[in-house]
Amino acid sequence: MAVGAHVAAHPALSLIGNTPLVEAPVFAGEFPHARILAKMEAFNPGGSVKDRPVRRMLLDAIASGKLRPGMTILDSSSGNAGIAYAMIGRVLGYDVEIVLPRNASAERQRRIAAHGATMTLTDPSDGYDGALREVRRRYEAHPARYFFVDQYSNASNWQAHYDETATEVLAQAPAGFTHFLAGVGTGGTLTGVARRLEEVRPDVQIVAVAPEEFPGIEGLKPLGPGHLVPAILDRSLVDRWIHVTADESRGYSLRLAQLGFFVGQSSGAYMAAARRVLLDDPRATIVTLFPDIGERYFSTGLWDP
Repeated sequence: MAVGAHVAAHPALSLIGNTPLVEAPVFAGEFPHARILAKMEAFNPGGSVKDRPVRRMLLDAIASGKLRPGMTILDSSSGNAGIAYAMIGRVLGYDVEIVLPRNASAERQRRIAAHGATMTLTDPSDGYDGALREVRRRYEAHPARYFFVDQYSNASNWQAHYDETATEVLAQAPAGFTHFLAGVGTGGTLTGVARRLEEVRPDVQIVAVAPEEFPGIEGLKPLGPGHLVPAILDRSLVDRWIHVTADESRGYSLRLAQLGFFVGQSSGAYMAAARRVLLDDPRATIVTLFPDIGERYFSTGLWDP
């Protein structure tokens, strides 16, 4: 069955993508000539940007014969991709196993369970890398049982953003936007959108956001010495790296909530990074994403007074 036929057969899959791009007036007072525009990825049925690459990775795997009836979908996640795997995998008729750190928010764990997926929780001190190592151990022990998606190395991850997210950005954003800003979890969003922009808008500056410390910002992967670096991340596309603290991220998440954007912690990190861009270029027009929804963070203390 072709990808389009799968989407036609499963209407929920057609809800993924085509999210609105909206103006976020976070810095309207401080930088009156700047603009911040964000793709509202919480509009996806799984509540995050991860629906996009997961749909593409699974449908490409089915089309290629790598994912076959009776196999179990397996991968690691910090939570949002796990929700997308659980939801989309179930819609497509597959069992799903997700390995994630034990400190993944309770809301994420409950949503994964609601779709019938199996979870294994790893030591949070081992971070995302520990979950990934456990997934590889499971796959190597039973390779015939599993389709190991491997979102950190799967080219269909970035290709989803090259074909879909970047196309939407180019159609929705003002013609003269100056920057595209995104964080690095797997590197798929940044690599896919930046690769497309390099071809058609090479003047746009690509800004990558990373956490200053671990554990820090949910959805953003530490990339320093001793950490696994996603194979699909193309650092050559990045014009500027900005490191953000968890406190900065929380502060801007709270500010976004006051403006009516009830989005997750990584969105706050993006705003902290955007301000640094505006300090150097106060007339910039920055396009970014708000990757997920704020309800996923009540149990983490993000919204505590």
